[in-house]
Amino acid sequence: MPDTRTRRGPHPKDRELFSARWHPVLRAAVEELSWLLTKGYSNKASVKLVGDRYKLRERQRKALQRCAASDQACLDRRAKKTPLSQLDGSTVVVDGYNVLLTIEAALCGGLLLLARDGVLRDLTAMSAHYRRIEATVKAVKLLADFFTDRGCVQVIWYLDRPISNSGRLKRLILETVSGRVTPWRVDLTDRTDTLLIKSPHVVASADSVVIDGCHRWLNLARAIVDLAIPDAWVVDMETQAESQRPM
Repeated sequence: MPDTRTRRGPHPKDRELFSARWHPVLRAAVEELSWLLTKGYSNKASVKLVGDRYKLRERQRKALQRCAASDQACLDRRAKKTPLSQLDGSTVVVDGYNVLLTIEAALCGGLLLLARDGVLRDLTAMSAHYRRIEATVKAVKLLADFFTDRGCVQVIWYLDRPISNSGRLKRLILETVSGRVTPWRVDLTDRTDTLLIKSPHVVASADSVVIDGCHRWLNLARAIVDLAIPDAWVVDMETQAESQRPM
C-alpha cells in the first residue's frame, strides 16, 4: 500500500518504548549483543537471545540490531570514515533513500539512534513506495548547503529504480539544487549497493553493508543533524551519558 503520510514523525509507541526509563536497558542490550557479535555468534540468534533476556518489543529489537556492532566492525568503520575537514575537493556519492529518510525523520521529530559505531540511524521502514512529504525539500536544501559549504566538487545520488516515485524524486532534487555551485547528478539504478561499494569516491550512507564494503565513507546524516537540526530526537544507544536531545 502506498505511503500517504505527510510527515515521518515518531511511531505511536516510540515515546514509551524509547523513553528515559528504557535507556539503561537498551544500552545494556546493545553491549551484550555487541559482545556476542565480537565472539562470532550469529546475528539472528544473538538478537533473539538478548531480546528475550531483556523482554524487548519488536521495535526495540529492531533498534538493537541496528545499533550493535562487533569490536572489529567498529574499528574498521572508524578507520575508513572520512572527516568533514577532508571533503574539500571531493566527489561524494550518496545512498539516496538511506540518507534522505533519516534527515526527513529528524526534521519531523522521528526517533534517531546513535549506534555503537557512531553512525546515526532511524527506524523508518523503507517499502516499495516513496511519497514526498513536507520536509523533503528542506532536507534536500540542508544537504545542498552542506556540500557547498564543504567545498565538494560533485555530488552523485543513487536512487533505487524499483521504488515508486523515484523518477519524481529525482526531478525534485535536481530542481531544488538548480543553480548551485556544486554540480549534482541523480541516477536511478537497480544495483545501488553494488555501485556504492565499488565507487572510488567518498560514500555517504548509514547502511552497515555499504560502509563495510566501500573504500571510504561519510557519516552524512549525523553531520547534518549535528550541524543543522539541534532539536532532533536522538537517543544514544551505546554510551552511559544521557544524550537524548529535547524535542
